Amino acid sequence: MEANIITIGRVVLAFIAIALFSINFYCAVAAVVLTIVVIYLDSLDGYVARKLGVASDFGALLDITGDRIVENIYWIYFAAVGMISFWVPVIVITRSFLVDTVRSVAFAEGKTPFGKKTMMKSALSKALTSSPASRTTYSVSKALVFCYLGVLLAIKQGMKGNMFSPSEYLLSLLTTTGSMLVYLVVFLCVVRGIPVLWDGKDYVLAKRFPKTIKND
Repeated sequence: MEANIITIGRVVLAFIAIALFSINFYCAVAAVVLTIVVIYLDSLDGYVARKLGVASDFGALLDITGDRIVENIYWIYFAAVGMISFWVPVIVITRSFLVDTVRSVAFAEGKTPFGKKTMMKSALSKALTSSPASRTTYSVSKALVFCYLGVLLAIKQGMKGNMFSPSEYLLSLLTTTGSMLVYLVVFLCVVRGIPVLWDGKDYVLAKRFPKTIKND
């Protein structure tokens, strides 16, 4: 229960952070700090569940759901304020729906996204989607992008308030760097989603054509 409360709490904090970004410079800075807290809580809920011995299949799914909500509201917000392309959240959200649908079907068959009962079959697919290295790389990349874009928003809020005025070159460099980080995260998102769809196709087909699959 404690871990699930943490998961729900970080979702609430993410919404608060998004609301703060557009107010002024100081609120935008507070939003960046809250974003860091949200990212920290993402790792804390799993640790608490394991430490207290209350890890469960439902908790794992709730954690993924929390990840999706937090991730998508940041992507959508940054696209809405013109920080990133409209197509970034479209790609990320589409991938999320497809992957989560397949995972839900697999979950009904007793399979989980990660862990001992993982739905992933091959060593390669496990390495790409559920290995500590893959999950850490993707999580850190997202965290870096959200914080980086948040800092850029804070800078722009400061410019609106005439608090400082960076050169056009520096601003362009910061913006280009942010775009490169965004494209890297989108690439990782797609690459990590493909193995889930591939390994999960059998669960989906078994639901749609059970007799055919069994006969084969």
